[in-house]
Amino acid sequence: MLMASVLVGTAQKTIKAVDGASVKVKSLDKRINFLMDSINMPGLSLAIINDQKIVYHNVFGVQNIEMKEAVNKASIFEGASLSKPIFAYFAMKMVEKGILDLDKPIHDYLPHPAIDSASQTWYKTITPRMVLSHSTGFPNHAKGQIINVAFEPGTDFSYSGEAYQYLCAIIGIQNGVQWKDKFNAIFEEEVTVPLGMQNTSFLWNDHLAANKVYGHSNGKPTDNGLGGWSGKTFNSFSSIHSEASEYALFIQAMLKREGLSDESFDEMLATQNRFNADNEMMEETGQTGWGLGFAQKPSANGMMHLHTGNNHDFQSYAMFIPDTGYGIVLFTNSGTLLPFVGGLEEILGEQF
Repeated sequence: MLMASVLVGTAQKTIKAVDGASVKVKSLDKRINFLMDSINMPGLSLAIINDQKIVYHNVFGVQNIEMKEAVNKASIFEGASLSKPIFAYFAMKMVEKGILDLDKPIHDYLPHPAIDSASQTWYKTITPRMVLSHSTGFPNHAKGQIINVAFEPGTDFSYSGEAYQYLCAIIGIQNGVQWKDKFNAIFEEEVTVPLGMQNTSFLWNDHLAANKVYGHSNGKPTDNGLGGWSGKTFNSFSSIHSEASEYALFIQAMLKREGLSDESFDEMLATQNRFNADNEMMEETGQTGWGLGFAQKPSANGMMHLHTGNNHDFQSYAMFIPDTGYGIVLFTNSGTLLPFVGGLEEILGEQF
């Protein structure tokens, strides 16, 4: 079993910025409070990793802007698409067990019932590697419609939660379960229990019900209930619930290369899908491609491996740089993540 590092938290007087410069924790906390006030961010959970160890975790603000109850270190947020990187890690566990082959067509595991007839030839070449690196040509969400594969798989980029959930179904069936409670139990056994992420879940449970904060939109709290999500389906692309210190245990494992073989980590961190020159994301963010689960962006401090999560009333972010052992994880209960990260860069250096 992997052992979780002890959180230093706010007892630490200084931490390192992304370039190694020393930053006083008091100065960081002050900057965070200033930024949250200036952009009306209700609540935040934030963790920072230095030299592969979690050295900072703190929470700020309120769970519900109307009720004013403070966020605490047990507070749970929606992680949205931060589901995808940790699911990719889980998928690599399945590869190591021989349950999944990265390069075997997914059609051979489980034929998809809703692929357009004109797309059949391309569709039958799609592999788990393509799913995890977003090169399937699937739409992000099919919304019950017939799927048209947009390009020859493996030749371009198309971000797709739909493809991730298809792979989730395959893994569930390969394990003799579907994609609900029994699937979540396998995920916990393989990932969250070994990493010490005891309160992180893809499915609704009593701990989430007691500790989940409210999302916010237009300065007002949104429904804290299940909404359109039943809470009973393991949505590999979107349904993770967590907070910064626990999700940082996963990022720490990526940095320390724990829980998988070196070969599997090499696969996850290699560029599996390099963006074409006209890719809009590359033009907008400087990201250059995708590994298995994480986007990639070159920086002055080394290659960033990163992912955002966006349910609009909840947003999240995780990034790490293997060359330096640096990482950061943020969960917030509003749609103001990007301006916050931009402001945070003034004290911590390039984060996104």
